[in-house]
Amino acid sequence: MNRAPSRTWNSTRVVEALITAGAAAFGLGLGVFLVTGRTMALLEGGIATLVLLLNEAVSRPLLRGLARRGSAVLAVVLGLLSQLVAITLVVALGIRASAGLSFGVGLSLPQAATILAIDAVVISGAQWLVSSNDAEYVLGYVSRRRRRRTTGAGSGLVIVQLDGLGVQVFERALAAGQMPTVARWLHDGTHRLTPWWVPIPSTTPASQAAILFGDDTQIPSFRFWDRATGRLLVTNRPGDAEVIESGFDGRSGLLAGGGTAISTAFTGGADNSYLVFSRALKPGGLGSGDAFVPLFSSPFLLPRTVMLTVGEVIKELYQSRRQRIRQVQPRIARRFSFVVLRGLTNVFLRTMNLTIIADKIYDGAPVIFVDFVDYDEIAHHAGPERPEAMRSLEGLDGILAALERVIADTPTHYEIVIWSDHGQSLGSTFEQLNGFTLGQRVDQLMDDAAGGGTVVESSTGDEWGPINTLITATVNAMRRGPKSGSGAKELVLGPDRPARTAGRSSDATPDDGSVPAVIVVGGGNLGTIWFPRLSTRPTLAQIEQHWPALVTGLLATPGVGVVMASAGGDACVVLAADGVRWIGGDRDGQIEGLDPMRAYDSRGIADLHRLTRLPRCADLVLLSTVDEAGMIHAFEGQVGSHGGLGGPQNQALFISPTALPLDDDLLIAAGDAGERPSFYGAVPIHQQLQRWRTRLAEQQGARQGFSDEQARVWPS
Repeated sequence: MNRAPSRTWNSTRVVEALITAGAAAFGLGLGVFLVTGRTMALLEGGIATLVLLLNEAVSRPLLRGLARRGSAVLAVVLGLLSQLVAITLVVALGIRASAGLSFGVGLSLPQAATILAIDAVVISGAQWLVSSNDAEYVLGYVSRRRRRRTTGAGSGLVIVQLDGLGVQVFERALAAGQMPTVARWLHDGTHRLTPWWVPIPSTTPASQAAILFGDDTQIPSFRFWDRATGRLLVTNRPGDAEVIESGFDGRSGLLAGGGTAISTAFTGGADNSYLVFSRALKPGGLGSGDAFVPLFSSPFLLPRTVMLTVGEVIKELYQSRRQRIRQVQPRIARRFSFVVLRGLTNVFLRTMNLTIIADKIYDGAPVIFVDFVDYDEIAHHAGPERPEAMRSLEGLDGILAALERVIADTPTHYEIVIWSDHGQSLGSTFEQLNGFTLGQRVDQLMDDAAGGGTVVESSTGDEWGPINTLITATVNAMRRGPKSGSGAKELVLGPDRPARTAGRSSDATPDDGSVPAVIVVGGGNLGTIWFPRLSTRPTLAQIEQHWPALVTGLLATPGVGVVMASAGGDACVVLAADGVRWIGGDRDGQIEGLDPMRAYDSRGIADLHRLTRLPRCADLVLLSTVDEAGMIHAFEGQVGSHGGLGGPQNQALFISPTALPLDDDLLIAAGDAGERPSFYGAVPIHQQLQRWRTRLAEQQGARQGFSDEQARVWPS
C-alpha cells in the first residue's frame, strides 16, 4: 500500500502541538480556579503541565516493568495514583507560590481528579478545533512516547475487523464520503474489495472461529445447547468461550508465531491476547499489563477518554430521543443500559484498543487482529443505515487513517487488511409483530401431556461481551493476584445472567433444578429450539410424535418463514406454511407445494445443509420471513440484526492489499456468486491469510539471508 506521510514536525503539527500545550495549561488553570477559587497564571499552568508530563515520562518505564512482572491491575492503579498525586503536589505548590501561602495548603485527591477532568474537557475542545480525528490524537499520543525499535525492518499484517459492516452499507458510506481513507485506497489501487458470503449462523463468534482457526463447525448459533456437557453455551461469555476454544486444539491459529489478538472472542493461537473472551478467566486474562500503561498513566489521555465517554452517553440520549420524536419506524426502545454500554464500548474500549494496537505495532508484532464494535452496537439499536450508525463509520475510517500514519513511522512494513464478520438486516422484531416472544409462542404450543414442560428462553445480549470480559478479568486479577490460577469467577452483566449450572436460566428454571424440557434461543432472525431431555437430535417425525401441534403452529405464526428439522442422517427437511423441501439424502431437491426457500438467497440451501450436519445443530431451526426489501424480524430485541438468513446480513466485506494476490482456488467465480469473485465462508479467508503470512515471512527471510525453513512462521 502507499505509505502515508511520515509523522514529521511540519508547521501544521507544530501549530497543533502548541495549541494543545496552551489548552492544557489553560485548562489546568481553569480547573484550579473552579475547584479552589484561586487563580493560577498561564505560565504557572504551563510549568505545571510540563511537570506532569515529566512525571509521566519518568513513571511510565517503571510501570511497564511492573506490569510485565506482576499485575496489570496493580500497574493501572499505581499509574492513576501517580498522576493524581503529581497533580495534587504541582497544583498545590503553584497555588502557594502565587498566593504567598504557608506550607499547610493542599488539595485532596478528589479535587485533583476534578481538575484533571476539567483540563481534559478543555484539551478535547482544542483538539476538536485543530483536528477532527480522535484516533489520530490517541495513536499520536502513544507513538510519541514509545521508544522506537532499532531492529531491522520486517513485514506484517494488521487485520482490522469492522464489526457488522455489510457490503451494501459500506458502498453507501463510500458514496456519501463517510470513509475517505478506504475510498482513497480503493481508488489508488493499493487495496481491493472482495465480498464474502456469511453462512448461517451469521454471528461474530462463528465468523471469528472460522477466520482465526479455520474451523466453522463448532458454533451452530450464538447460544446453543451442548448435549455433551449438558449446558447452554453462550459464545461471548468467558467461561463458555474457553470451552469452545478448547475444541480448536491441534489447529494452527492464524495468530500463531508472535501474533496479537485484541477484543476478540478467541485467541487464534496468539502469543499476546488482550480483552479476549476465552482468556478472561485465566491468570493475566486482560493480557500483558504493559500495553495498558500508556492510557492509564497519562495525566491527559485517560481524563480525556472519560470525558468523551460521557459525551457519547449524552449523544446517545439525544439521538434516541430524536428517533422517538420523529416516530422513526421500525425502532426499539434504547434502554439506559445500552446508553451506558455505548459510551463504554464506543469510546473507552476503543481507546484501549487503539493504545494496545500502537504498542504492538512499535513492538513489531508479525500479525495483529483487532475488532472494533462501534458500528455494530449502534446499528443493533438504531438500524443499519440510520444516521447515527452511518456516522460511526466516519470514526472507524479515522482509525484506519491514523493506523496508516503510525505504520509509516515504524521500521516494520505492515499491510492493512479490513474485514467484517457479517452485515445487518433491518426489521421490526418478532415480538413487535405478534405481541409475544418466540419462547412464549412455543410455550403456548407445547402439549404438557405429551412430554412438554418448562420452556427456557434466552436472548443473546451479544453487545455485553467486551464489557463482561473486561470486568471478569479485572475482578479476578484483583481477587487472586497475578500468579494464582484458582478461584476464577465469571461476572455477567446485561440480559445474559444465567445460573452456572446445567440447564438453568435466569428466565425460567424447573423447581427441582432438572434439565428443562425445551430451550428456545433467538439470535437475530435465527430461532433455535432444543429438547435437552432427548439424548440425541430428533427427526421431524419424532418431534411431531411428541409435540404434534408445535411445528404446524409455528408455521402458522406471523413472522415465521421456515422451520428446518432433521430428516435422518445428513439430510434435513425445510417446511413453510405452503410447501416442503428436502435437502440432502435420497430426496435431495424434492419440493412439495411451493419452494419454502424461494424468498431467500439460493446460497441459503447449502447453508441449511451445512448447518444440519453440525454436531451441535439445534433440533428445530427457524428463519423469520423476509420481504422483497430484505426486511426481517429478529427473535430478540434488535431492530438491526444478524444471525440467520435474509437481507444484507449475509454479505460481508474483505478489503486486502493488491500487493498480496488472491488465490483463485479459494474464490468462487463471479458467474456463480455475483458480480465479483467472492469467498464462501471465512475458512477460505483464513487459508488466504495463512498463505500471505507464510509468503511475507519467506520474503523477509530471503532478504535477511535465512533459509525458507527458518523464515516460515508455521506450517501451511
